[in-house]
Amino acid sequence: MKFSLALPRVAPSIPVVRRVVGDALRALGVAEECVADILVAASEACTNAVEHAHACGNYEVFGHVDEDAVQLKIMDWGRGPRPVPPGPGPGSLAESGRGIKIMQALVDDLDIDSGPDRGTVVHLRKRLTWRDEALNRRLERRLMHSAG
Repeated sequence: MKFSLALPRVAPSIPVVRRVVGDALRALGVAEECVADILVAASEACTNAVEHAHACGNYEVFGHVDEDAVQLKIMDWGRGPRPVPPGPGPGSLAESGRGIKIMQALVDDLDIDSGPDRGTVVHLRKRLTWRDEALNRRLERRLMHSAG
């Protein structure tokens, strides 16, 4: 499955992304815990696009789901994240940089590509876990295909 969304850079667009991505993954049979991780990571990336991109206009979300993983790409035309100092320090309670750390904790691969003239692209990839009944349906389809 592939999908794409173009959304205005306003806070009410973030629940729309959560709804579209969550409903699609649940309909495919992805386990709820896996869906929740993906939605929190996607929300963080979208929040960064809405709050920190200094260009006007939209941001875009592209998704690709296969039997193994979901890949999301969130694009805006801002200048990208500021570097976050490593490890705890005097500013460890500051909010800046928390979203990136949250995304890193929830997905298998996170890549942020940013430049002043090309905007920011956040790539999220997470291996999928499936609900038991979804696994059974996938096995049945494979067995029917190999027997036919």
